[in-house]
Amino acid sequence: MRRSARLRATLLILLMAALPCAAAAQPVPLPRPRPVIVTPPLSFADAVAGLDLDVAAVTSEPSACRAALDAIALIEPLPRLIGPGPCGGSDMVRMRAIRLPDNGQIAINPPAQLRCTMAATFANFVRDDLTLIFRERRLRSIDGTGSYECRGRNRVVGAKVSEHGKGNALDIQSVTFVDGSALVPTDLLADKALRETLRAAACTRFATVLGPGSDGYHEEHVHLDLAERRNGYKMCQWNVLAPVTAGPLPLPRPRPAEGDPARADDHTPEHP
Repeated sequence: MRRSARLRATLLILLMAALPCAAAAQPVPLPRPRPVIVTPPLSFADAVAGLDLDVAAVTSEPSACRAALDAIALIEPLPRLIGPGPCGGSDMVRMRAIRLPDNGQIAINPPAQLRCTMAATFANFVRDDLTLIFRERRLRSIDGTGSYECRGRNRVVGAKVSEHGKGNALDIQSVTFVDGSALVPTDLLADKALRETLRAAACTRFATVLGPGSDGYHEEHVHLDLAERRNGYKMCQWNVLAPVTAGPLPLPRPRPAEGDPARADDHTPEHP
């Protein structure tokens, strides 16, 4: 009896010793994978990580352009504007108004999102040219502006990216004066000599100027941009027609068929 009890005790001890080994042989269930949480980049350096860019060269200090522009315009820095696709631009700003030497301001309605170089060129165009041209009436605002928008030229799907998609273009529909009156630069009834002066000043400053008669897309506004072309080629296409005082107004050139990539791939720039 004692021998049987000792045998059972021995078997029990051996069984208990083997239990950890048996348990260890079983695979331990792994926890479910943690879901990947994609967070937006917190800085320009984060946003361009992995791109062909020297991140060490990225700095939070304003560019020389932005420092100079801040002295003549009310701006908000937009440190990164990347994509989708080829759209976007570096050193982007939102420009709300242009400061004048007499501490006055000319509002931009709506505020324009532009590359600093384009914003600075336009600000100097307003300060040095438009204020002189309109010195008797005094400018209050630049209105109906179109600036950054990610799209193809003339809104054609599959076309080359517009200069608007690079923050490198601005459209103007009208200007307003301190007395509340307004001028539409493309208005055929506006003074012809004044419109010719505006065209000449714009074509001196910008790489592209498009207005009535250019391509059927710019009959009611003027497009300005700083597109880079071979040999510094400039495009100035704004037909200043004589005022019409009687009879029907001349019809604009027919607008190209929507979705025609052939028109979008040539040098015909952008509808806003």
